[in-house]
Amino acid sequence: MPVITLPDGSQRQFDHPVTVYDVAANINGNLAKAALGGKIPKGLVDTSHCIKEDTTLTIITDRDPEGLEIIRHSCAHLLAQAVKQLYPEAQVTIGPVIEDGFYYDFVYPKGFTLEDLQIIEDRMKLLADQDISVHRQVKSRNDSISFFHDLGEEYKAKIIESIPEDQDISLYQQGDFTDLCRGPHVPSTSKIKAFKLTKVSGAYWRGDAKNEMLQRIYGTAWSDKKALKAYLHRLEEAEKRDHRKIGTELDLFSIQEEAGGGLVFWHPMGARIRRVIEDLWRERHAAAGYETLYTPHIAHENLWHISGHTNFYRESMYQPMEDDNQFYQLKPMNCPFHVLIYKGRLRSYREFPLRWAELGTVYRHEMSGALHGLMRVRGFTQDDAHIFCREGQIESEVLAILDFTLNMLKTFGFHQYEIELSTRPENSVGSDEIWDRATKALRSALEKKELSYGIDEGGGAFYGPKIDIKIEDAIGRKWQCSTVQLDFNLPNRFEMEYIAEDGTRQRPIMIHRAVLGSLERFFGILIEHFAGKFPPWLAPVQVVVINITDRQTEYAEQIEQILKKQGFRSALDLRNEKIGFKIREHTLKRIPYLLIVGDKEVTQQQVAVRTRAGKDLGVMSLDSFSEYLKAQITRFSYDISEED
Repeated sequence: MPVITLPDGSQRQFDHPVTVYDVAANINGNLAKAALGGKIPKGLVDTSHCIKEDTTLTIITDRDPEGLEIIRHSCAHLLAQAVKQLYPEAQVTIGPVIEDGFYYDFVYPKGFTLEDLQIIEDRMKLLADQDISVHRQVKSRNDSISFFHDLGEEYKAKIIESIPEDQDISLYQQGDFTDLCRGPHVPSTSKIKAFKLTKVSGAYWRGDAKNEMLQRIYGTAWSDKKALKAYLHRLEEAEKRDHRKIGTELDLFSIQEEAGGGLVFWHPMGARIRRVIEDLWRERHAAAGYETLYTPHIAHENLWHISGHTNFYRESMYQPMEDDNQFYQLKPMNCPFHVLIYKGRLRSYREFPLRWAELGTVYRHEMSGALHGLMRVRGFTQDDAHIFCREGQIESEVLAILDFTLNMLKTFGFHQYEIELSTRPENSVGSDEIWDRATKALRSALEKKELSYGIDEGGGAFYGPKIDIKIEDAIGRKWQCSTVQLDFNLPNRFEMEYIAEDGTRQRPIMIHRAVLGSLERFFGILIEHFAGKFPPWLAPVQVVVINITDRQTEYAEQIEQILKKQGFRSALDLRNEKIGFKIREHTLKRIPYLLIVGDKEVTQQQVAVRTRAGKDLGVMSLDSFSEYLKAQITRFSYDISEED
């Protein structure tokens, strides 16, 4: 007689085995209709899962994150079923859930077109409307291999062949389609109410470029049509804000294929913004007690053996280069270099905490297919910092880092964020005791700051637990930039020491910390967050002076020179073009302020001020405008709503 304990602590007792659906129906009929699955201590299960023993149970609906994952996974199966009905010669491979949706890979030499996607989506809608029941069945490994061989699904058979012989295989059937899957899945196709196929691309079988090319169809699925519509609107906005497109329009940066993919060239306008970011970064770090370091771009391969990167990070490192029978490697990280500076002499506890920061360029071996504008590159500049301290100083340092980081992010216009505490991964170093102490220290700091956070089980670095901060941009997307990581590993591997208060030699604690993450990626995020309409303090050109006719040329030049001497990033447009044309062009270049001078302004020694949003601020003296713009810059002010 199983006793079911529900999330609110209440219990339901039954005199026979029951399914998750039975329990939901016992609570109320509406919950039974809404149920997509259940959550027991062992994980997520189908509504048909039979409960024979006492357990805790959460009924999963489309209001739960797990429910949305079940919908998306089931929608991938719906996609595969539609493809098999329409294109019987296609073979199915895998179809996992990804962020905001799903994909499914097919073997289909003819290739799918965008027109095919609409046909497939229409068939999916038809199958969903048919309310086809979804059933789970379990077969032996060998029977499952034979089953898919008989269907002609050789890739499914290959997947199962890689599974141990003594393991049973779960299959899901909906109508004429059966797929290999762990589940869980929706009880029927009618639960899949809002979806859209978004694109098709190529993908290698098992992600290996040596294997055959497959056809990958991407899609998105949501709990209802309203959520789907909102997501599709975000996609439209994201396309308008694409940093690659805006970067070209504003001449900010480029990726030169002649030099190699994933290597960023900062153009003058982009370099101006980078300099503003770097100046602010250095100023804030100096005020927070950090010293700036500069370190080499390469190091002897032995350094990476000692640090552990060769073992734990080899795939992301470039191959060694030889010089005088010695082998050197481009650095994937800055931390071992800071350790070497620390070890230059014996340190005392009186020096702690040591806070060292560097804008250090590192190099990662990324697959060409993974490269994406500024968001995924091979060479980038990390805003790295490392703090060396005693164990008793960890909490206070982490608290200071959190304050520092959140203030910096707010300066750039990011006021919404999510925080995750990542715990020990399987492939890691160090004792359980050390990991427990480190994780407890990070957790304590978050709780003292009263910051809400989630847990990313197993998401820590190989050398220690970490706190990740994900910022939310103007259209609701999450970006992981900032991180705080505790490291008991490198101090041990490099035998770092300091003289403690009692005269003994002790190991320091090392804290890795990044605020912006990578200047390149952060710049890409800024471009999309602001849609290229940078706030005045960050804009590469803050104000442009425009004359109406040649009669105002001398006055316009005087105005622009004064602005430059006052420290503003100004420009001058004296072209023999109509004023409307010039205003439109500089508005498209997203310059915050336009100063227009005609005969009236020359006579009155004033300027007519217009914003890029088209707002007329009226005629004022140059001194008044300068004070206004200075106040905007000093306050780091920016109201995104004014740009809508």
